[in-house]
Amino acid sequence: MAVPPRNTPLSAEQRRALLVLIKNRHGVIEDLLMLTHGFSRGLIAGLVDEGLATARREVVTSAGGTTVDVVRIRISDAGRRALEDD
Repeated sequence: MAVPPRNTPLSAEQRRALLVLIKNRHGVIEDLLMLTHGFSRGLIAGLVDEGLATARREVVTSAGGTTVDVVRIRISDAGRRALEDD
């Protein structure tokens, strides 16, 4: 699904979040974005809603065999373009 171009500039927090995501090729687990970088769940959801990032549920298995459901956030092509245009 194509995302229309943004009419408003990125906020400082949106820009900072997208820069974190662009540096992590495989994306970042949502909880780590919140705990390590201080982003709110609302900010992350907004990036996904606007098409600037994608969210995908994954099951991660630890070395001990414990499984955990996580959400991995990745920057989208629209997010990359927004950084270029900003």
